[in-house]
Amino acid sequence: MSRELILNRIYDALGRSPQTAPPASPTLPPAKPADPLKAETTSALVDLLTDRLVDYDATVTHANADTVGKVVAELLGDAQTVVIPHDLPEDWTAASTAQFHADSVEEPLSVNQLDSVDAVVTGSTVSIAETGTICLAGAATGRRAITLVPDHHVVVVKISDIVESVPQAVEVLVERDLDTAVQTWVSGPSATVDIELERVKGVHGPRTLNVVFLED
Repeated sequence: MSRELILNRIYDALGRSPQTAPPASPTLPPAKPADPLKAETTSALVDLLTDRLVDYDATVTHANADTVGKVVAELLGDAQTVVIPHDLPEDWTAASTAQFHADSVEEPLSVNQLDSVDAVVTGSTVSIAETGTICLAGAATGRRAITLVPDHHVVVVKISDIVESVPQAVEVLVERDLDTAVQTWVSGPSATVDIELERVKGVHGPRTLNVVFLED
């Protein structure tokens, strides 16, 4: 069966002769690319991050500029010695009676000193609501060692630094020139499961994680 015969039968079925031009296709507006991320309100992001952190066995507390010092002091409880980054805002620890040891790259505390303190207080860079992850890099977050050796970590998270997804968090790090800096990503207190499937805390980092959401 020739090609022309097949085409003629198709034209007959469509009610057109071979010479009739096919109708023009309707002009459609260009497709608008879908936004890969659903816009969330700030309160929704806070709720989602809270849900993730609590599920990971962290505690979440809210504070503002006037109460952050008192909240941090309450979370530190009976801690006698606390390590902090050298550039941590002073008002975050002003209400505590603990003895604070400042740590920096230029004057780092030894591992033995870090192992002897009761807790650490740091700030944070950006937090991811979807995964319940807090990223530590840059100012007020300190060296990796000070957040991995002490058994108790109190971290202050500014609400304005909460984003929805990992790509958005990476964008923040790039914008702040921290994408190549040393980073620590925290999702709840340290925990692992041994060969008998027993959950064990504190193996790879702090056993206790207290998160303070700071309204700014």
